[in-house]
Amino acid sequence: MSARRHRIRNAALGAILAPLALASTALAQRTELKPGWNMFSTQQDIQVGRQAAQGAEKQLVLCNDPKVDAYLTKLGMKLVAHLNTQGVQYPWEFHCVNDKAINAFALPGGFVFINRGVIEVADDEAQLAAVMAHEISHVALRHGTNQASKAELAQGFLGITSVLLGGSNAGALLTQLGAFTAGGVLLRYSRSAETQADVMGTQVLYDSGYDPRALAQFFEKLQTNSQGKNPPEFFSDHPSPDHRVERVDEEIDKLGGVPANAKRDSREFEEIKREVLALPVVKKGAELPRKGSFRKPEAPSKTFSDFHGNGYTMRYPENWAVHPGNSSSAIGPEGGFATDSSGASALAYGMTVGTEKYDGDAKAANALEDATRKLIEELQQGNPKMQVTREPGKVLLNNEPGLSTYLSNDSPMGGQETDWLITVLRPEGLVYFVCTAPQGEFSSYDKTFGAILDSVRFSK
Repeated sequence: MSARRHRIRNAALGAILAPLALASTALAQRTELKPGWNMFSTQQDIQVGRQAAQGAEKQLVLCNDPKVDAYLTKLGMKLVAHLNTQGVQYPWEFHCVNDKAINAFALPGGFVFINRGVIEVADDEAQLAAVMAHEISHVALRHGTNQASKAELAQGFLGITSVLLGGSNAGALLTQLGAFTAGGVLLRYSRSAETQADVMGTQVLYDSGYDPRALAQFFEKLQTNSQGKNPPEFFSDHPSPDHRVERVDEEIDKLGGVPANAKRDSREFEEIKREVLALPVVKKGAELPRKGSFRKPEAPSKTFSDFHGNGYTMRYPENWAVHPGNSSSAIGPEGGFATDSSGASALAYGMTVGTEKYDGDAKAANALEDATRKLIEELQQGNPKMQVTREPGKVLLNNEPGLSTYLSNDSPMGGQETDWLITVLRPEGLVYFVCTAPQGEFSSYDKTFGAILDSVRFSK
């Protein structure tokens, strides 16, 4: 081989190896993080975390939306694939909490809870992934039981020796730790632990293909939005270290900067965000029931409250609650919602009210019939089993001409439901009222539905 060809070959080889060398350098520069001293085993992490998670599920109001939990699990496991757990296989679980407060937490052993408020406030999937990456980093670095170990150390060596040697006090201590309390020792992180979770979370984001700046951007968003107000729960549960954003940016530089093709958002995230925004807000102490685990709602109250819709007012039983959505509102009793076959929360008892824009000629003779037909078609698109059981018939609602249509559909309770649809065409659009109850119980709600409809008053 000539010297010239040898030089060309070496140059080509150098061009191939140069990016690898740079990547290796960037990898070597990243901050190395390992779990601190811990008197518990990783199996005890899982034992304590599982026990605490069971307590959390009893105390918290979960979204109980399989579609949302499945999305969080898919996203969480994508991040876990790039998490350094020191070879430990944790039984990861991801749950959505029906709480608009911006917060999330992870228990030892990989049990992660994300408030709906985080999903709602996140600008994109990268910011949600950033919060989750931060939380799973607490698990990998074993911060919960590390804090518990420090607390036990401060109380004396007797308890430590008992746990280390498997003595009789060990089980009692693990049981005590596994009793879930918000702000308990398993979630009482130090500022140094928060910094470590920020750094490892940034690494996980980077390695998972997301824009690693998302973590700092989420923190900045919370800080900006909380100016002059009470700080978000996230900051009260996760003490903010000094120069937090700067430390994240520093780690990004160590990793080699932001990749050119870093991922920010996905269509799936946007769909799940809409799903979460449409979920009813449930007060603490109540819970969105799971499919097949209903307790029958109490009878409608005879005392009524006022509801103000788009161009109309009406009254509804005071023991029912209004759950506003994007274009409609669901009004029903506690326990009146269930999980339907698609995994979404659906109204089983109560009324759905809304206004649908009508693009046709509202003055045409058949405008009301046409608008009602289009609405029914839209309802059937989202409910393939929905069928018309009684064709539209003319009625008057507050002296306005309307149509009354009866439909049937699969009830989220199981079996069939009756949906009584009343439609009125107004200048603001097609105003509709859907009265819903299981078929076998519809007659017992008929009088209440009639009283609500009789109370409707349209603005002039």
